[in-house]
Amino acid sequence: MLISNDVLERRCKDLIETILLSLENSTKGTIYRIGPMPALQAVRVTSGVREEGTGQIHWGLPEASDYNAPGKMWEQYRDRPGNVLEAMAWCVERQKSWTADNPYEDNRSVRKQLSGEIEDFHHMEPVLVLKSDLFWNQPCEPEYPLDFHGKPIWQDSKFVVAAVIKIHFKPYQIRRGDRSTKMIKLLSRTLGTELLSLHIRETLVEAQENLTRQRLQTCNVLAHELRNTLMKLGFTSSAINAEISYLREQWEAEIEKAFPDLENKRTVLGSLNSMLESRISSLNGAHGLRDVSTQLLNVQREMAVMPLMPEIAEKWVLHKIRPKWQRLLVESSVWQEDDKRVLELLDRLERVIPLGKDTTLAERMTHLPRDLREPWQRLAYVDYTADKVSVVDEILQFLDHPALNIPHKLQSKKVLTSLRVLSAMMPDVEERANRMICSLKNGVYSG
Repeated sequence: MLISNDVLERRCKDLIETILLSLENSTKGTIYRIGPMPALQAVRVTSGVREEGTGQIHWGLPEASDYNAPGKMWEQYRDRPGNVLEAMAWCVERQKSWTADNPYEDNRSVRKQLSGEIEDFHHMEPVLVLKSDLFWNQPCEPEYPLDFHGKPIWQDSKFVVAAVIKIHFKPYQIRRGDRSTKMIKLLSRTLGTELLSLHIRETLVEAQENLTRQRLQTCNVLAHELRNTLMKLGFTSSAINAEISYLREQWEAEIEKAFPDLENKRTVLGSLNSMLESRISSLNGAHGLRDVSTQLLNVQREMAVMPLMPEIAEKWVLHKIRPKWQRLLVESSVWQEDDKRVLELLDRLERVIPLGKDTTLAERMTHLPRDLREPWQRLAYVDYTADKVSVVDEILQFLDHPALNIPHKLQSKKVLTSLRVLSAMMPDVEERANRMICSLKNGVYSG
């Protein structure tokens, strides 16, 4: 990706600072740039360490690292016989995260393999960018890097890896699939969008070198302001929605606690998963259907644990779950006796998805005060956008309720307080950007 080093470093510092301020048990953050293909050179862009007590972040760590510039080439860190296994290779080749939640058993710790010393607790997340977005103007497929067998990686994937995020944590304060790893994954998508935006901007600048200096400077300032507006707007909204989803998760847990016999999406999906697991081994001869079953099982398991908005959950059922079940029922006789049961469960799943928004159900949750459960139910299902800054104020007031007893309440309040400041800046930034657009149309720049 074509991105200047200084711009990339600023964006990476913004993201690291956000993560370290949002996740109280995080201690250090590093972002590595990956590319270009097929060399896939991995270079550390920047690192930041949060000082215990003051919270101040120190940048540009001086310690020696194989990933300091000029970094390591793909042939140096990829998996190969006789070489140490690196978590970087796992993230880049497989496009999956790596969590060292037990450094004593981390089989991709370079230090442990070479000297027997354990590393600290950390999580590494690849930053993915859609190929269709990155290579939309290229007439042919790019040259992919090869694994040690000589097989191209990423050929069957929709994504390329543009960067890798590594966040260190205090001992035993990170585990696979917990809230911290989910938030890092969410923010990695934001960084991927930012990198793509930066890449497009740099490409356009390169293509417009024949324009006059004044025109180029005006366009650069405009692109800079617009990019900042869109990036900050997208990031803050995503981060605030991540906090709202945590409130939603806790609200639905309260419903389950109050009505343990009430059917919910987790119990229905559990029944569907059991039906898949009990018969998936019977599809050994039908590899295509076996793959569909595995994909369906993964989607249903993911949906069972994710606090999705009801509208999003309904789309999952419509586009990700029902079509796969329909194919399995039509093309295989394995579930022939259970087809009515499957369709009934899918209908029940759609009915229980909006249970959290059921006001009559909330009225029966008398173990919670009315002035707590009413705003909790309403705020838990808000889809935050930049024009809803007042919602953040309501959530902050809600978090101060003395009867609200949820984990990480103070942490959520700190995060939302910081994000609210960013959201409040958006109208002014947008107004300045619009003024610059008008100036460009008139041929005269006014700051």
